[in-house]
Amino acid sequence: MTLTKRYLDDLTYEVIGCAIEVHKQLGPGLLESLYEKCFLRELALRGIQALDQVFVPLEYKGIHLAADLRLDVLVEDALCVELKAQEGLLPVHDAILLSYMRMLQKPKGILINFHCTNIFKEGQRTLVNDLFASLPEE
Repeated sequence: MTLTKRYLDDLTYEVIGCAIEVHKQLGPGLLESLYEKCFLRELALRGIQALDQVFVPLEYKGIHLAADLRLDVLVEDALCVELKAQEGLLPVHDAILLSYMRMLQKPKGILINFHCTNIFKEGQRTLVNDLFASLPEE
């Protein structure tokens, strides 16, 4: 399958829908690890492939460095998802997700924070990079 902007946008919509369903069932106030398990289950129920705690390789000037960097969820080998369960999203969360996207060579990512009133309005942020810009529309 060829990645397109439309495919990633549609996938983003589905993934956010999964997060909304988990939030609707559990509400705010639980541990991030619990949301992650339920989120993975919701993705699976909808037939969406996902890997959790994906190792993010760190290379610096030609050498691989030992670093325990982990992306929370990689959806359909194309979409990076970082989950939070805390008071508000910070600019550093954007920077971390953008770094993971770059290191994994993925064009799009979503930050999802389950510690909110409404996932759609305040609990998610979508990020893209230069790889996304270079993808075909359809």
